[in-house]
Amino acid sequence: MPSPALLKPRHDRFVAAVPKFAADRHVPVVSFERVDGKDAFVAPYRARFTAREGVVVIGVAQEKMRSFKAHKRPGRGHTPVFDFSRQSVAVNHYYFYVHDREWDPAFLKIGTYLPYPVKLCLNGHEWVKQHLRRDRIRFESLDNGFLSCVDSDALQAACDALGPADVQGFFDRWSHRLP
Repeated sequence: MPSPALLKPRHDRFVAAVPKFAADRHVPVVSFERVDGKDAFVAPYRARFTAREGVVVIGVAQEKMRSFKAHKRPGRGHTPVFDFSRQSVAVNHYYFYVHDREWDPAFLKIGTYLPYPVKLCLNGHEWVKQHLRRDRIRFESLDNGFLSCVDSDALQAACDALGPADVQGFFDRWSHRLP
């Protein structure tokens, strides 16, 4: 029978693992209290990051999400019964800002309460740029597009190549590395 007692250890392990992960890898942990524009706040950390791939910074923000709350009521004998309802709660979310070899800048946002939501923020434009660089194809980039490319067919092929398997590959790589 579902019990909140099963969920607390999972939460506690994850919350304890994040600062240990950060300390072991010398990754800064920052609070996003009253921060407008998390990407702009993180930009100086990204500018100082020199490794080919890794976690740049971990941000912590208390945000609202829909979660489950348990209500205990007497059951038969000595066994309690729990009813669950969904409601809005303010809980910590961890933002793992990463530099990825395939996607360049990206982040994963992980909520700390059931249903433990995970959000990926990836930019297909950055993915295409990484592939053009890898293939040594010169281009001139705009904020979220291309002004020019010496090989327009290669540019189109790179754009067409991006698919669900690439997103899944990103998730698989990072879900095994993060706490």
